[in-house]
Amino acid sequence: MITLERALGYIRAGEEEAARQGLTLSFAVVDAGGHLVALHRMDGAPWITPEVALGKAWTAAAWQTPSAAQGDKMKDLHAFSAAISSATHGRFTPQIGGLPIVDGAELIGAMGASGASGAEDEAVVRAALRR
Repeated sequence: MITLERALGYIRAGEEEAARQGLTLSFAVVDAGGHLVALHRMDGAPWITPEVALGKAWTAAAWQTPSAAQGDKMKDLHAFSAAISSATHGRFTPQIGGLPIVDGAELIGAMGASGASGAEDEAVVRAALRR
């Protein structure tokens, strides 16, 4: 299970990496069931970014893959993607920037970021999860 302490550690690492790159992001960490554990918006990050970061984290946890994989899958399935988004109360966010968190072989949660390009968001999350 992912603890608050561990989630906050990932967020601190993400904030440090984002600052090093000159980015202002929001971060969300969810547990394996997609429930919010911690959420943080850096000073200057756009107001909408916490919700997007949460959606990316939720999507990565739900499918146990990077959120970008769902974006690739849904590229030509617009109606189906919209239906999933509606069924999940808007949480389904098939965009780059969310990664699963595993402990050994077990999914324990996911982390998402938003506020820069999707590739930058994911790179910061990847760096934070390595720490």
